[in-house]
Amino acid sequence: MIESVQRYFEAHPESVRQAGEFASTTLAGWDIAERVDDIHLCVSELATNALVHGTVSDHGFLVRLDAEDDVVRLEVHDSRRRRPGTRQAADTDVSGRGLVLVAALADGWGVQDRTPLGKIVWSCFKTAGGTTA
Repeated sequence: MIESVQRYFEAHPESVRQAGEFASTTLAGWDIAERVDDIHLCVSELATNALVHGTVSDHGFLVRLDAEDDVVRLEVHDSRRRRPGTRQAADTDVSGRGLVLVAALADGWGVQDRTPLGKIVWSCFKTAGGTTA
């Protein structure tokens, strides 16, 4: 059985923290514990990217979580079509490592274009499979 939940967040810096809390609370409700830290960090990174690079002025972003069997899929929907990519940040850079972290923590990630405006950045995480209700 597929469990799915989504929530829209306003374009405010505190929304990144709220998105992480939303993910952690959702996973706890689904009885999925072993990847919570990885998923929480990836939500934070993808939400930050959406807020800083992916949203049209005054548009927020949507976080969606799906759980099926032994996989959790995280999606962050934003309103710009510009595709993100990993980059090699210098030791002195204070940003630019978000997608590198996502690639390291997730079992897969990618970008799906939406029409007419925006994109979905997704990542998947293998789990032991919770007892979804």
